[in-house]
Amino acid sequence: MNALPLNKKYAWREIPRRSAPKRGAAERVADFREIYTPFDEAAIREQASRCIQCGDPLCRTGCPLSNRIPEWMALTAEGEFLEAAKISALTSNMPEICSRVCPQERLCENACIMNSCSEPIAIGAVEKFITEYAFAHGGVDVTVAPSNGFRVAVIGSGPGGLACADELAKVGCAVTVFEAQSIPGGLLVNGIPSFKLDKRIVARRINILQRRGICFHLNTKVGIDVSFTELRKNFDAIFIGIGAQKPKALDVPGAELAGIYDALPFLIGKNVSASNDIDVKGKHVAVLGGGDTAMDCLRTALRSGALEATCIYRRDLANMPGSRKEYVNAVEEGAQFRFLTNPVSLEGENGQVKRVCCVRMELGEPDASGRRKPRPEPGSEFLFKADVVIVAYGFDPFQIKQWGFEGVAINEWGGITVDTGQMTSVPGVFAGGDSSRGPSLVVHAVRDARKAAASIHAYLATGSKT
Repeated sequence: MNALPLNKKYAWREIPRRSAPKRGAAERVADFREIYTPFDEAAIREQASRCIQCGDPLCRTGCPLSNRIPEWMALTAEGEFLEAAKISALTSNMPEICSRVCPQERLCENACIMNSCSEPIAIGAVEKFITEYAFAHGGVDVTVAPSNGFRVAVIGSGPGGLACADELAKVGCAVTVFEAQSIPGGLLVNGIPSFKLDKRIVARRINILQRRGICFHLNTKVGIDVSFTELRKNFDAIFIGIGAQKPKALDVPGAELAGIYDALPFLIGKNVSASNDIDVKGKHVAVLGGGDTAMDCLRTALRSGALEATCIYRRDLANMPGSRKEYVNAVEEGAQFRFLTNPVSLEGENGQVKRVCCVRMELGEPDASGRRKPRPEPGSEFLFKADVVIVAYGFDPFQIKQWGFEGVAINEWGGITVDTGQMTSVPGVFAGGDSSRGPSLVVHAVRDARKAAASIHAYLATGSKT
């Protein structure tokens, strides 16, 4: 291993930040493999050595999980990769996944004190390296805890459900996960393309949970195949982690035309199932929306042979909610963007969409979210060619009442109401992630789940039952 300038006070200045190695756009757009390649040991030690071990680690504040970043940075710089991975795993149930899908530029790296004088530490790349190193060298804990006699049902196997199940298994609960789909993982497998998160990474984590004794019941819909009442009768506590996957509607004239699809069915068909029902090869694809799901649809369309993939978004780049990293990747791969553009209707021929009628927008004063509110420019309408339109306006929670979740209170937008410990209005029934907070980040779902698991453990310790 090359000699490194470790523990130098000014390593941050002497060693430039390096982004994770990335395959060239021409190569990666031809397949669905992950686009980032790993650092070698010398390079990752150099990057970790840039951390100045500040007394007030703002990176921990910026991380929703309060990951002990400076500790595992110091260990990584010293080449103690397994010890670093152990520290990382104390606060995160899936660091190999979060390191791939978290927008570090908006979280831990954005909070890094180095932003004031240099570039932030490459936190995500180091987290990914040490976790993969641990998997490769037998450093991932698969200990089976002694039984505590309690049985807990987890509804949904997305990041929230998996994290909650993991935490409960660690304290000896017998956990059963109920998943409506044939493959566990929720949006980690259904909604995130393989070029961002290889499905084998998710399967590997689920295998770890199974080795810990967690049981997965697949193709099982709560409210249809098993009732909520049955779960309450047969389990001591329940965690609801069903996410928010109801697509927001496209409410414009022409929305009924053929060739218009919601984002999630498109992503599932191209990334998970063998279905090719949504054919974009050789076509002009318009993606409506500016979030990470829109970026995923653009990049998936290009990999599926689209002649052109264009994002139509009503605000500008500065106000776009999607990750800047994903935006850059999309541009490199050939995606086009029409900012300050809003679709107002769709036109077709013989029932098939052919054009998007758009209006140009300008930004006014900030709205309640802090982003500047767009407003149309009079007389700026124009037509945009589109053979396929993919709607990526985000998601809402499903109405859980249809599945017989009696007594579980919901708020005005359909999300499950929870208290500070993630308990719902029904004692012993907890919820977290998108189903209670609305569409958000994987790391937020993990944080909710960890909080819920701690509350469930405390609840069960009192002797209460659902």
